[in-house]
Amino acid sequence: MNGASREALAAARERLDALTDSTSVDAGSLAGELAAVTALLDREVSLRRVLTDPAQAGEAKADLARRLLGSQVSGPAADLVSGMVRSRWSQSRDLVDALEQLADIADLTTAQRAGALDDVEDELFRFARIVSSNTELRAALTSRSASVSAKGELLRSLLGGRANAATERLVTRLVTAPRGRSLESGLESLSKLAAERRDRMVAVVTSAVPLSDQQKQRLGDALAKLYGRRMHLNLDVDPAVVGGIRVQVGDEVINGSLADRLEDASRRLAS
Repeated sequence: MNGASREALAAARERLDALTDSTSVDAGSLAGELAAVTALLDREVSLRRVLTDPAQAGEAKADLARRLLGSQVSGPAADLVSGMVRSRWSQSRDLVDALEQLADIADLTTAQRAGALDDVEDELFRFARIVSSNTELRAALTSRSASVSAKGELLRSLLGGRANAATERLVTRLVTAPRGRSLESGLESLSKLAAERRDRMVAVVTSAVPLSDQQKQRLGDALAKLYGRRMHLNLDVDPAVVGGIRVQVGDEVINGSLADRLEDASRRLAS
C-alpha cells in the first residue's frame, strides 16, 4: 500500500490495538468477524467501491457500514470497520487487504495474550518448510479444483491438536481464501506480522547441525545489534550447509557457510 491507504491502515491498526488492549474484547472472535467482513467485501465489488468512494462523505459511509453490519458482527467490529471506511483509500481493494491484515493481527493477539506467540511463529515457519518440501501437499492445498471444505479437512488432519488454535485459523484462512496470494508469500507475511507483535524481525537460520541454546543466544544478540531490533530466529537444519550457517533477514542474506565460500572461490577461479 502507499499514500492514503498506508495512513489509513496505520490508523486502523492503532484502533485495533486500543480495542484488543481491553480484556473485555475477545480478540479471537473479533478476528473471525473481521475475516467475515473481508470475505464479504472481497466478493461484493460494488459495495466495496461505495465504501471507499472519495466523493462520498466519511460519515455517510460509516453509517452505511453500521447498517449493513450492525446485526451481523459485534459492536467493536462494527466500530472498527466504520472507522476504516471514514478514511481515504488509494484503491478500493486496499480496504479489503487491510481488513484481512487486521483479522490476522487479532488472531496473533489472542496467541500473545495466552503466552503462545512464540509457538505460533515457530509453527508457521515449520508449516512453510513442510509445504516447500512436499510438492503433493502444496498441490492439494493450492488446487483450484479442490473445494474449501476438502482443504479445510486436510488442514485439520495436519494441524488439529498438533498446533496452536491461532495457527490453525491463520493457515486455514490463507489456504481457503488466498485472494491471489501464493501460499509461500502468505505464510511469509503471517510470520512477519507475528514478529511485529513483539517488535522483532525474523531471521531464517540454516545450519548443518542444530544450534545450542548458547549459540542461538549469541547469534540473536549479534543480529539484534546489527539491525537495531529484536530478532526472532526461525531455525532450519540442512546437512549441505557445511561448517557454518546461512542467515536470511528479509531479502538480505548473510552467508557464512563453508559450502558457499567454496562455491564462491570456485566461481572466482573459473572467471
